[in-house]
Amino acid sequence: MKKHVLITSILIFISPTIWSQKIVTLKECYEKAIAKTPLAKEQDTYNSIWKLKDQNLTLGWLPAIDANASALYNSEVADIGSALGSLPIPGIAGAISPLPHDQYKVTIDINQAIYDGGAIKNARILEEAGRNINGKQTEVELYKIRTQINSYYFGILLLDGQKELFDNYLDIIDKRLSSMQSALANGMILNSDIDVITSEKIKIRQQIVESDLRKEALLGILSDITGENITSSSELILPVNTDETSDEILRPELHLFDLRNEQLESGLKMIESRRKPKAFGFATLGYGNPPGSNFFRDEFAAYYIVGAGIKWNIYDWNRAKNDKKEIHLQQQIIEGKKTELSDNLKRLLEAKKAEIESLKSMLETDIELMSLRNRITLAAESQYENGTITATEYLNQLNSEQQAAINHEIHKINLANARIEYMNISGQDID
Repeated sequence: MKKHVLITSILIFISPTIWSQKIVTLKECYEKAIAKTPLAKEQDTYNSIWKLKDQNLTLGWLPAIDANASALYNSEVADIGSALGSLPIPGIAGAISPLPHDQYKVTIDINQAIYDGGAIKNARILEEAGRNINGKQTEVELYKIRTQINSYYFGILLLDGQKELFDNYLDIIDKRLSSMQSALANGMILNSDIDVITSEKIKIRQQIVESDLRKEALLGILSDITGENITSSSELILPVNTDETSDEILRPELHLFDLRNEQLESGLKMIESRRKPKAFGFATLGYGNPPGSNFFRDEFAAYYIVGAGIKWNIYDWNRAKNDKKEIHLQQQIIEGKKTELSDNLKRLLEAKKAEIESLKSMLETDIELMSLRNRITLAAESQYENGTITATEYLNQLNSEQQAAINHEIHKINLANARIEYMNISGQDID
């Protein structure tokens, strides 16, 4: 019964610590950092701008309504009465008054597009292409955050692995010092032997302190980038990926080149729409003196004019042809840049693939090397106890074993890092 109470008490005491430990993954850091950066809000801003522009372009199908007013004075006007006065018709000259020298009018002019050659449609497509480019450019900038996250995330993992090895090494040193204290009391070793091991213990503690300080600095940076409170008690999970490495490249930069090419294609359609005929209708509602074209009516009155027209630029002196040539040249530049980037990424993937294979090979030999170093250390320990080697010589072998374990931990984390970098270079999603 007492045993059960003791176990329950221990679980109650340690459970808050266990459950409060925060689990952090690399993908989570990516998502948090992207959500926190001001760049993430640009996409919504670009969408809002595009909606406003698209609404204005759509309004092009609504009639244009303008108000106009004018007053003018003509120094010379036609005097039809005088012109007809020479005719042998009595009283004709006095029956027709001369046209007024001053004219006044206030009008409402209405113009309605009937057919625009696809100008509005293509303009909307062009604006949408611009929005897609801006959004993809933002995605390209956000993608660069992954490289920053990787350096801090794997740096912390590396320090954690080294810290664990340092702690184990310190425990070995403490045990060796305990056994040497009794040997010193029995006169079997000298004080200098203990000094050698003690100096190693001080060096290990210095390395632990340095490791803790560097980790705190990296945790602070990672917390600031992600907006999450990541502390030394948080557990960062080492990403585990399969050995399969896809050669397919899905980087957003390549898609950005495609979108820019689509935008240029939309520009070609805009040029074609400029050369097509335009049909329109118009109407004028006016009030003036003389009313409309009735110059024989010298009074203010309302009038209206309605009509339709066609406008067609039948020859533009090769402007459209030159504009198309310019767009084709820009497409060639974009295609060249895309090919160059694709080739560079392929070379980076080949180099990273070679690095992955090298690290995998090192991990295999690390196991053998650690086993060999352990046997050498055990033999050196026996030789030291028998007095055939000095404490310094024994410590050198112990350090070599410790370094082999550290190298193994470094290679393991570097391999995970190399695989993640390979996926980032190719543009693959991280699980």
